[in-house]
Amino acid sequence: MSDAQLLAQLAAERGHVLRAVEGLTEQQMSTPLISSGWTVTRLLNHLAFDDEMFWISAVLGANPAAIEALHDGWHSTSMTGLDAVIIYQDQITGSDKILAGVDLDAPPRWWPPASQFDQPPMADGREIVFRVLAETSVHAGHLDIVRELIDGHQNLVVN
Repeated sequence: MSDAQLLAQLAAERGHVLRAVEGLTEQQMSTPLISSGWTVTRLLNHLAFDDEMFWISAVLGANPAAIEALHDGWHSTSMTGLDAVIIYQDQITGSDKILAGVDLDAPPRWWPPASQFDQPPMADGREIVFRVLAETSVHAGHLDIVRELIDGHQNLVVN
């Protein structure tokens, strides 16, 4: 898979996430529907902070503001669903700027200390982008299921 294909697939999955939450009310975005208790808003925060900000802005981009702001997205401060969508979109915009200028063959520009993240560094930017793509794809599927529980809407990929 070329870098262009990898980035196009990431963009498609991000769009999938945003389409899955489009039109939901504040109550629908903030009501847990599964036993683990996550909400659509919390899932968007996870994608914004734990994927886009952590992996792309901090690890790939070594952005000092992103590194300073890192936190567990599942436990972000309380916000509206609309705020979560806007934050996710803003993080995507920032990530895209970094991805436009980063060499995906190069190793990460920053890696968290072992006391915070006890995993060995990934080999290169491509591995990191693939991680974000996989995570985004999985959660897009979770959002499809939750959306179907909310209002019966189905994301049909084949007609």
